[in-house]
Amino acid sequence: MLLTAAFFWLFATVLTLSAVAVVTARNPVHSVLFLILAFVNAAGLFLLLGAEFLAMILVVVYVGAVAVLFLFVVMMLDVDFAELKKGMLATQPTLLVIGLAVAAVVVVELVMTMGGWLHLARPLVAGGVPISPDVSNTQALGMVLYTRYFYLFQGAGFVLLTAMVGAITLTLRHKPGVKRQSIDEQNARTRAGAVEVVKVRSRAGV
Repeated sequence: MLLTAAFFWLFATVLTLSAVAVVTARNPVHSVLFLILAFVNAAGLFLLLGAEFLAMILVVVYVGAVAVLFLFVVMMLDVDFAELKKGMLATQPTLLVIGLAVAAVVVVELVMTMGGWLHLARPLVAGGVPISPDVSNTQALGMVLYTRYFYLFQGAGFVLLTAMVGAITLTLRHKPGVKRQSIDEQNARTRAGAVEVVKVRSRAGV
């Protein structure tokens, strides 16, 4: 129990400091690296809660794909951050007011949530499908998704597939002068039309 508490405070402290560093870091590459560190520590907290599936998803999806994509985009884009900051200085008072208002709303929501949880008259009862305690978290989640919620799970997959196809269709542009692949022409090619044997005289060059 003492070791679990020590790991909790370690992960929570590093997670909080990393989240603050994401916002306060001057270099955007450093911000993305701190974001990756925050994701890893959040995955550690999920492991302490027994939600190993969420922990692995956080590491594989967010750290391995989303955060790395952010990092590549930030490093590849040649953005003049000095000019960007000069443009933001003119609107800094407005941005400060908006940021303080959003922060105040978040703080009020957190206080209301914690207050309601601390003064709860009865303990929360987990609903849903009863799972055997001998089954792991990942196995239980798979059993529920692929049995009771199978059609909803497949429907969500089709919605995401439709969104992906729509995004590709909207962003696809055919530029003139750019060679494109033609499967029919490739399948119709013969050896006689694809290969030309040329006899070059000695020391004549090509």
